[in-house]
Amino acid sequence: MAETVVKFGTDGWRGIIADDFTFANVRVAAAAIANYVLAHENAAAGVCIAYDTRFGSHSFAKVVAEVMAGAGIPVALAAEITPTPALSYAVRERKAAGGVMITSSHNPAEWNGVKYKASYGGSGLPSIMTSIESYLGKPLAKSAAPAAIEEVNFNPDYVAAITRFVDLEAIRSSGYKFLIDVMYGAGRGVLAGIFTKAKIPFVEIRNEINPAFPGINPEPILPHIRETQMAVVAEHCDAGLITDGDADRIGAVDEHGNVVDAHKIFSVLLKWLLERKKWPGDVTRAFNTTKMIDRIAAKYGRRLHEHGIGFKYVCELMLDQEILIGGEESGGVGISRHLPERDGMLNSLLLANVMADEKKTLGELVAALQEEFGEHQYGRVDMHIEETLKQSAIARAKAGVTDIAGMKVLRVETMDGIKFFLDNPDCSGKPNAAETWLLLRASGTEPLLRVYCESCSVESVTKVLEAAQRFVLQGSAV
Repeated sequence: MAETVVKFGTDGWRGIIADDFTFANVRVAAAAIANYVLAHENAAAGVCIAYDTRFGSHSFAKVVAEVMAGAGIPVALAAEITPTPALSYAVRERKAAGGVMITSSHNPAEWNGVKYKASYGGSGLPSIMTSIESYLGKPLAKSAAPAAIEEVNFNPDYVAAITRFVDLEAIRSSGYKFLIDVMYGAGRGVLAGIFTKAKIPFVEIRNEINPAFPGINPEPILPHIRETQMAVVAEHCDAGLITDGDADRIGAVDEHGNVVDAHKIFSVLLKWLLERKKWPGDVTRAFNTTKMIDRIAAKYGRRLHEHGIGFKYVCELMLDQEILIGGEESGGVGISRHLPERDGMLNSLLLANVMADEKKTLGELVAALQEEFGEHQYGRVDMHIEETLKQSAIARAKAGVTDIAGMKVLRVETMDGIKFFLDNPDCSGKPNAAETWLLLRASGTEPLLRVYCESCSVESVTKVLEAAQRFVLQGSAV
């Protein structure tokens, strides 16, 4: 039955187009959301619905709109391709009951999905998603008088909002030139439009609509950003700003074509916010995120919250406490003054603003961070392995490991996965060296084991990751 196919996870439901992601199953998902809105939200406030550049996204969005309107819930339907954070902004500003985004974010081209956004302009909390899931397969009463479906362009108000956060004149006056890579995604034309109007030099690549995402997944990490690296150098740009398929995550490349990972982006933004803006609030970071954040927060006297992996934890904290900024390893960074939501477009603008204020290229900003807070290098390996091997590796890790890559295990943390802190002799001679840690985290939904490492050098990261992979695959000591 179709009802058993649809399952809402952290952010919503995703599936393979024409396999399980069909019009019939999208209607099932939409009906569950509609039942939730009717029971728990102010349904008369209506819902906002938007879509990305993926195959069929516009048509799937229309189907969701028809289901909602048929149940008597007014609909504001995007008039054009929309970044996810633009939908979230529209939901909050219009005081809507909620929002639905048709996207599968950074996943391969054959995927699509349904994301739910709550009335506060961010991902639904776990309690909300559980409630929506409880309505799956339940009948949806049709309204005697279907509600209206109004087409609305959500992008202009969103663009106005994110540009208020930055000094475009400072960016223009800096003389820096930017490479914008939207990875064939929903960010197309947004930063380019802002930069054009502000007369900021830029080049935009991979901005055509191509639902096949040729040769890549729209995820702003290697190997999918090799073209960005080459283009930054070829076009003599001072930084490359990259957004994923639905533009809520950020990636970056420096002026030499070096990848600037999400940890460094988060760190650059954090230091600037604390030093230049001096906005109040605590800092949050996920369990698999750089501990450079801890050092920056400590320097400026800000409380740090470490939490599980997933932006839902950042969102929960932002709704509950005064949080300045929160982030995760995958490039999702949120600033609560804007939204309790990841926003790759806003963070791209802010990076450009930091460069202008500090009068440094992106590479120079990262080098300054490493100099002040100690060298932090990071690596991740996704191991697609059989479920039995995955479970075996986790069981052996939990049973107790005393030595990894010839380094003594100092302590173990198990907030979300198993994290080993190591006594690394290669780091002992370095001033203010980063702690060396290794994290093993098993996917709960697929035969995948993610292995993360941070250390004081690229060589150390490589050494530890290779030892960890041997441990997983061979079942032997490391």
